[in-house]
Amino acid sequence: MDWTVATYVGYLAVAVPLTMWVAHVLSTNGTIFLADVFEGRHDLAGAVNRLLVVGFYLLNVGFVLLFLRVGDPVTGASAMLESLSVKLGVVLLVLGVVHFANVMVFNSIRRRHRFEQSTVPPVPPTRVVPGAFAPYPGAHPAPGR
Repeated sequence: MDWTVATYVGYLAVAVPLTMWVAHVLSTNGTIFLADVFEGRHDLAGAVNRLLVVGFYLLNVGFVLLFLRVGDPVTGASAMLESLSVKLGVVLLVLGVVHFANVMVFNSIRRRHRFEQSTVPPVPPTRVVPGAFAPYPGAHPAPGR
């Protein structure tokens, strides 16, 4: 087996299990976060979590496989380690970016939902106070109020 093939084998032997481990950790710990996002609906949180894991695998394993090829032939152990470090570093950065994007999306959903809940009055208003909706002192209230 030449050094280039050994680089491919070493890369896949580290990158695929690393992707699987990250997906497992995110799935295990993400369930609690998603349950909060979906207001305690654990069935919906579990379903979304499983869909996210499938998408995570498809995206990251696809990237790992597309990034498999090395540009120049690998001629020795030091070149193999250099190539592996660059490839695995890029894979780790991509895993981190995908994770960060997921967290940002769900955090924005959670914030928006909490904002919408905080703007709903606990009971419907029974009357309107004249002049209460003036944008600044001395302004006229909106027509019909």
